[in-house]
Amino acid sequence: MKQVTIVGAGVMGRSIAYTAAQHGFPVMITDQSDQALTDAEQFIAIEAEKALQRGKVSKEDAQRLIRRVTYTISLEEACRNADLVIEAVLEDIALKIKLFQQFDRFCKQEAILATNTSTMSPTEIAAQTERPEKCIAMHFFNPAHKMKLVEIIRGLDTSDETFAQVKQVAEGLNKETVEVNEFPGFVTSRMNGLIGNEAMNLVMEGVASVEDVDKAMKFGLNHPMGPLELADLVGLDTRLRNMTYLYETLGETYRPCPLLVKYVKAGRLGRKSGRGFYTYDER
Repeated sequence: MKQVTIVGAGVMGRSIAYTAAQHGFPVMITDQSDQALTDAEQFIAIEAEKALQRGKVSKEDAQRLIRRVTYTISLEEACRNADLVIEAVLEDIALKIKLFQQFDRFCKQEAILATNTSTMSPTEIAAQTERPEKCIAMHFFNPAHKMKLVEIIRGLDTSDETFAQVKQVAEGLNKETVEVNEFPGFVTSRMNGLIGNEAMNLVMEGVASVEDVDKAMKFGLNHPMGPLELADLVGLDTRLRNMTYLYETLGETYRPCPLLVKYVKAGRLGRKSGRGFYTYDER
């Protein structure tokens, strides 16, 4: 892989880009927002400086990492020389399909197209391209430069060669991988969605406070982060989109908690808005 292109310069996209650059891949990030690209460039510079201060990299390595990443608002330019495209935009199936159709036009024939979706169908997305055998899902976890796992999800037509290449890239990023045959929610999102939704139901029903639900999961079940803390980190709007999709595809078990719906309507989206299940001093 000579070039990895990241489409979407938000929280996940810039973190994936940093990870790829950190492990020696030339990276191009594209987004329709100039501000998002500026924010991504600042994020990567800050993370490189943190790694330098912790003694994880030399000054020269930090500078090389930063130089490996380029930025463009042009999707066509970003795709032109890409060997692997990783889409990291909102969990909106129509948006993902539209982008994959553009990737298919702009990318060279041998390029692999990957979606970072946490719930949605790579088969459905791939079917809108002329290369379904080269389409796959790579589900990174937030923050991608710290979390060890990448779920690799095969679509119906994903070839063994595509899977092997993507697995090799993920391992080159120093990630652990699991192979998943597509089904809504894959492995982690199905399980995590249920846990988080039930935590919200417990709060809504007055069974325990937000703090005590999280404390019970951390100290009773050894979770590193409480499910409500995690929902705030992911974004409650993102969690609602995921749960809505799982509800529509898997049924009643995944009906979004009414409290989650209410919070999103109120603009309480978690860390990014300053308030969710918890209140944050800094956005």
